[in-house]
Amino acid sequence: MKARPKEHKLMASPRLHDAVNEGLTQKWSPEQISARVTEGYPDDPEMRVSHETLYQTLYLQAKGELRTELKLALRQGRAKRVPRSRASVSRGKIPDMVNISERPAEAEDRAVPGFWEGDLI
Repeated sequence: MKARPKEHKLMASPRLHDAVNEGLTQKWSPEQISARVTEGYPDDPEMRVSHETLYQTLYLQAKGELRTELKLALRQGRAKRVPRSRASVSRGKIPDMVNISERPAEAEDRAVPGFWEGDLI
């Protein structure tokens, strides 16, 4: 059984809808809109919206002419959401590191002091 469709938060609250539209006309990002609405109405739970809700509303639920208007209102001007690229895999690696399986045989028995493990010194 499908879940019953839920009314969108921006459609349920005209004040929140107006505040979001105001932010979009000023070319704010959804993150900025979310933060500023929360700051502007700290004691009003109806005026809280996450940036992800804004993205979902803007990108997934907009159709036709509304989609074109929203695309023009967004800072990036994109009709589709583009995910951020992941951090490179090389982050956190030691440059020119020798793999433990490739170390010399004398390092195995720790006879030479230069091959001692860092935590044993």
